[in-house]
Amino acid sequence: MAQTQYKYMDMIHRCFRCGYCKFPQDWEDVDNCPAYARHRLESHSNGGRLWLIRAWITGELELTDHLAEIIYSCVACKNCEEKCPLSFSDDILNMVIAARAEMVAQGRIPSPVKTYLKNIQLHGNPYGIGAKKRSDWMQELSIEPFEKQEFLFFVGSEGAYDSRAQHAARALSRLFQKAELSFGVLGNDETDDGNEVELLGEEGLVEMLAEKNIASFNERGIKNIITLSPHAYNALKNIYPRFGGSYQVYHYTQILPNLIQSGRLHPPKLENTTITYHDPCFLGRWNREYTAPRRVLQAIGGSKLIEMDRNRKSAFCCGGGSGNYYTDLLGGSDDSPARIRARQAHATGATILAVACPNCLTMLEDAVKVEGLEGKIQVKDIAELIDGESAS
Repeated sequence: MAQTQYKYMDMIHRCFRCGYCKFPQDWEDVDNCPAYARHRLESHSNGGRLWLIRAWITGELELTDHLAEIIYSCVACKNCEEKCPLSFSDDILNMVIAARAEMVAQGRIPSPVKTYLKNIQLHGNPYGIGAKKRSDWMQELSIEPFEKQEFLFFVGSEGAYDSRAQHAARALSRLFQKAELSFGVLGNDETDDGNEVELLGEEGLVEMLAEKNIASFNERGIKNIITLSPHAYNALKNIYPRFGGSYQVYHYTQILPNLIQSGRLHPPKLENTTITYHDPCFLGRWNREYTAPRRVLQAIGGSKLIEMDRNRKSAFCCGGGSGNYYTDLLGGSDDSPARIRARQAHATGATILAVACPNCLTMLEDAVKVEGLEGKIQVKDIAELIDGESAS
């Protein structure tokens, strides 16, 4: 296991399972790690996971299917990095990703992960749908292909193919059109951003995806990019520079406040409505953006924004990261992360659970249905709320 052995062997043994990685910022409880909250086993906390990886590296454990599932049960929410008090905290997740890279090299990965990666390799998206259907989501909208507009709208695989996320992509496009924002799309020339592929350890595929998108960007002279997904935002902002792609990248919630403040967008009034907001991990803990989405929600007239107990750095992950919105390694229980988060949102008394991520949108809406909370709380993307056409 060369990568982890040489890059992280000098630190992986230093984790002594203090348990800090499971706590939120206020130390209120011990279940802010999604995998631990789901299984309640120390092996599924990142401290336990690192010990198991070390035992595998040193030959004390064999790589079984069960161990592979434990290693892939981490959804990369970074709660562990926020709470770890030790000097190597920034590399906790990197150690897990390095272990996964070795598992990929050995061909020893869980079946759903294998399918996810195969679909992206063959079709450019995790759903296994043909690339020629990538632009179908915008058929009823008059969206121009990118030529010389100011911004590229990078829709991402979820916005292009997931039936629920497509509503958010259309709502955001309408907002840009209402604000007369100069933007275009790549259509069928776009491919998956590669963020989850990186987290799942398929290094060669990450490079292939990044290089393909970068070639499309550079061929068109693209300099400014807006993403629907925080996952795509993270990839384009933090992964693509490694492959020579440096752009000004924005998540859409960072664009909307200025459009609203300048009078180019007019949020609807939602009288006597209480909204709570779920922080996406890849916008919040990964990229430190907590303010912009709240500025947008606070501009909605007649509504009140109320926080869940676990918010910002302490936000509890919906469990969809690291490809789990597709592989669903943490599902099948009352304690699946999305169902826990849906209950936390309902406990605030809010009637709308606002999200700013297509993965969170799908995960949490499904959880609300399973929890029997339909009619009590609605899951809406922020773009849908501001668009108004999707706010009812």
